Parts: sequence; C-alpha cells; structure tokens
Amino acid sequence: MFTAALLLTGTAIANPGSEPSKAERELAEAEATLEGATEDAREAGRELAEAENRLPGARDRVDEARGAVAAAEVLAEEAARDAEDARQEHHEAEGDFDTAQSGVEESRDDLGDMAAQIYQRDGLVAFNEALKSKDLFDAVDRMSFANEFVRRQNNAVEEVVKARQDARVAENEAEQARDDAEAAEAAAAEALDEAEAEAERAEDAEAELDGLIDTKSEALRVAKREKDASLDQYEEAKAASERVADKLRDTGSGDSSPPSSSSGGGGGGFLMPVNGWKSSDFGNRYDPYYKVWQLHAGTDFAAPGGAPIYAVDSGSVVQAGWNGGYGNYTCVYHGDNVSTCYGHQSSIGVSPGQHVSRGQRIGSVGTTGASTGNHLHFEVRVNGSPVQPLGWLPSCLC
Repeated sequence: MFTAALLLTGTAIANPGSEPSKAERELAEAEATLEGATEDAREAGRELAEAENRLPGARDRVDEARGAVAAAEVLAEEAARDAEDARQEHHEAEGDFDTAQSGVEESRDDLGDMAAQIYQRDGLVAFNEALKSKDLFDAVDRMSFANEFVRRQNNAVEEVVKARQDARVAENEAEQARDDAEAAEAAAAEALDEAEAEAERAEDAEAELDGLIDTKSEALRVAKREKDASLDQYEEAKAASERVADKLRDTGSGDSSPPSSSSGGGGGGFLMPVNGWKSSDFGNRYDPYYKVWQLHAGTDFAAPGGAPIYAVDSGSVVQAGWNGGYGNYTCVYHGDNVSTCYGHQSSIGVSPGQHVSRGQRIGSVGTTGASTGNHLHFEVRVNGSPVQPLGWLPSCLC
C-alpha cells in the first residue's frame, strides 16, 4: 500500500491551486482507508484460517469425550448392578447366619436340658434300666442305647455349630464382596463424572471455536466489503489524480527544451538534498497481498530527525503540505518539465508559489506519513512521472 501511495500521490503534484490539493486529499484519504481495510482483512483471514485449522481437532476431542462418557456410563451401570447384587447376597448371608445362630442356641438348650436330667437321675435311670432288663445282656444293651442317644445329640450340636461357623465365613466373604462392589461403584461413578466434565469442556471449546469462526468470518466479510469500497474510492482518486497530472503536463508544455537528465550513473546537475546516506533505492517492489509489482517512486536517504533539507536547484514551490503516505511533502518545479519532491518532513519551511534558490533550506528531516524512521524520500519527476533520481545527483552522493 505504501509503495502504491508513493506512485499515485506523486502524479497529482506540481501545480498551484485548489484542484490539485483537493485531489491529493481525496487520494490520501483513500490510501489510508484502503490500508486499514487491507490490514483488517489480512488479520481476520489469518485468525479465521487458524480457527478453521483447530476446529477438526476440537471436534475429534468432542467425539472422543462423548465416546468416553458412553463407555463410562456402561461401566457405571455394571458396577451399580454388581454392587446391588453384592448387597443382596450379603443380606442373605446375614439371614443364613442368624438362622444358624438360632439353631445352635436351640440345640445347646436341648442338650443342656437332657444332660441335666441325666446327671440328676443318673443312678435312678441306670437302676430302672437294669430292673427292666430281662437279663444281664439286655441291661447292657439298654445302657448302651442311652449312651448312644447322648452321643448323637452331641454330634448334632457340633454339626449345628459347624453350620454356624460356615455361615459366619460366608457372611464375612459377602460383606467383603459388597464393600469391593460398592468401592467399584463409587469409582465408576467418579469416572463417569470426570468423563462428563471432559465432554463438557470439549463441547465448550468446540462452541468457542465455532463462535470464533463465525465472528472472524463476519469480520473478514466486513473487511473485504470495506476493502472493495476503498478500492473503488482509491481508483476514483487515482483517476482524479491522473486528470490533474494531465493538466500539469499541459501547463509545462510551454517549456520547449528537453529535460537535462542523466542516464542514471550519477554526475547530474543537482545538489544533494540532505546530508545522509542512501537507505532505499528507486524501483519496483512486489506487494505480497495484491500479488503485483508497484513502484517505489524515489530514493530514501537516512538522516537524523530535524536535519536540514535543501532545494537541489532553484525553482518554484508548487506543493507544500500534508500528502497522505508522504506525510509533509514539498515539490519544486525547476523548468524543462522537471520537478523534485521531498517527503516525510518533520516541518516544511516554504509555501506554494514561493521561489527558492539552489541550496536553500526548505524543510527538516522527519518520519511523518507512512514512515518507520527518520529519512528523506526524494523524487525526481519528468513531465509528472517519477524517474531514477540518482542520475540527477552527484555521483558520490556527497
């Protein structure tokens, strides 16, 4: 944009009066608007591309998170079922143990009663059993039967006690299984909560990117509309500038002698406009946005801010004031359709229509307009068109 400004604004100078000034102002305004709209479009385009590049990854993350939630839900449901089954089994084991405990207590009570009766009546029972016997062998049989009955009762009690012990073991195992199942249930529920939280975060990130894409898409559309409108304005200002340049050429058409230019190798008749060093040359430059080459219409000389700027030859000031990307800009007409122009000045020391002498100070070095540092942008124009300035300057640039 800056190089285009150097070419276009320069075609509308070198004529006193209000019409060139109006065209220059319109062109400068168009350049500023276009430059801003272009940068907005670039930034919106960069941010939009970045967001669009990130969106597939965000959507993959959402899909993965949703899959993790589904898997966690299955595991949580299984763990909940297992825990409920374990609780039920533990409850049943508790019932079995209670029943076994009651059986042991009843068996012990029965055995105790019978033992007491036997001990209380031990002698009488033995005597009665002996009286009932038919003979000695029968008596022995009857006593053996009583002893066997007691032994079997003892065995029954022992079996009940063993059953209670087994029930206790089963209850303990069921309790451990229940605790393990409930721990697994809690862990699965926690995992589900985390999976749902991650899915929510992923969905929020996706929504944020979607919103960013919508915002940047709209910003890009707006910037492009502004750029298109600015381009129209720019082209209109350019056409107006060309019309003014035509008038300038007509004005200088009375000068019949050809310009005393050089081939560009140095040794021309002009003085150096500033005590500085060449920092940028005249020539075409490639604009990376519009994919075209555009002209840098002068030579830049780096110099300290405030350093004097001199008229390279005598002549008449035809432009002195603000001029878009040039900043403070002065043009001097030297005759023979040759003019010189001086851009980015910190201050201007002459006025339109004023005659200046060769070597006279006409301004000061600065960095106004489209500039990134103190320097003088110096132009030589023949019939209003920029040419290589170095051929008009001393070969040593001193």
